[in-house]
Amino acid sequence: MVLNYIWIAFFLIAFVIALIKVIFLGDTEIFTAIMNSTFDSSKTAFEISLGLTGVLALWLGIMKIGENSGLISALARFLSPVLCRLFPDIPKGHPVLGSIFMNMSANMLGLDNAATPMGLKAMKELQELNPKKDTASNPMIMFLVINTSGLILIPISIMVYRAQMGAAQPTDVFIPILLSTFISTLVGVIAVSIAQKINLINKPILILMGVVSLFFSGLIYLFISVSREEMGTYSTLIANIILFGVIILFILTGIRKKINVYDSFVEGAKEGFTTAVRIIPYLVAFLVGIAVFRTSGAMDYLVGGIGYVVGLCGVDTSFVGALPTALMKSLSGSGANGLMIDTMKELGPDSFVGRMSCVVRGASDTTFYILAVYFGSVGISKTRNAVTCGLIADFSGIIAAILISYLFFFKVRI
Repeated sequence: MVLNYIWIAFFLIAFVIALIKVIFLGDTEIFTAIMNSTFDSSKTAFEISLGLTGVLALWLGIMKIGENSGLISALARFLSPVLCRLFPDIPKGHPVLGSIFMNMSANMLGLDNAATPMGLKAMKELQELNPKKDTASNPMIMFLVINTSGLILIPISIMVYRAQMGAAQPTDVFIPILLSTFISTLVGVIAVSIAQKINLINKPILILMGVVSLFFSGLIYLFISVSREEMGTYSTLIANIILFGVIILFILTGIRKKINVYDSFVEGAKEGFTTAVRIIPYLVAFLVGIAVFRTSGAMDYLVGGIGYVVGLCGVDTSFVGALPTALMKSLSGSGANGLMIDTMKELGPDSFVGRMSCVVRGASDTTFYILAVYFGSVGISKTRNAVTCGLIADFSGIIAAILISYLFFFKVRI
């Protein structure tokens, strides 16, 4: 229901603002611009789905090899002690735990093209365990919020954008993004755990948190130890080695188990096409809603209002310039990328706001896009508290990104 209200609000708010612009400001082009945005965003939704088809076919084919060879099941059994604490409604050793882990690993490495197919595979398997096929189950909500919180270890794309815009040190946002996205994910998991009454204070979870903390510390130390230029090179190299290594591991496991690897791949790849087609209506719905909201000027008024209120409180308003990117991030990844690039272009990639826009972009993922794609792929219409928990993670990521950016960059703003 929350998703329904938000979608309706996009259109009603856009209509009211556009009407005000026509009557009081004499803007006779606003409704034309809004209607053009609906056509453009509908086309974009189809193009996104079409572009996903090949990637989905590839990775669902690879996942099918892992499924038929038993590798996914083995991985699920190994991870059961930890993941079953986060997903208590999933039977121990169920193959979906392996798919969840693969999706989370791809997300952490910044491998979006691999993470989405693995996530859709996991969502399909979660739907098979779901007793109410039109309603999001507890494991679905936890899985989706972990995805929307966007835990990422290597923000490759953001660092590449900074390099293209001429940043002196394209990788200087690496650690702030790492810290921000970790906080976003932690808060999101806690929010879902409270809603679902999941006890996180247990030995496997505490051990996991310790290992994750050590891993983060080691990763930060590693990247601090190398030069800025080497950081971008090594992060990309490591991510791609791991990704291709996963493909080779799945193929070799299939050979070892003496299954027909090629036929298994084709069997899984067929699912990629049907999944891509199934998500088109959901993408059209939300991308159109987001487009009319943005084109009407509602986003600009919202950001301006926040800046005005903050200014009245006597708080520094330098961060307001990064808010468009922060708010758009929950609605549209490409929109947020566009605003981030525009901010760096207008104010400079090494300006305080330019850097902060990059940090808030990497702090969490596109909540509504993921909701539309993941729930749409399995026909979920009742999302329960998934939107609320996802937005809590988003909000915490934005706040963390702003505070951490002040800590790292405010004294060196240009």
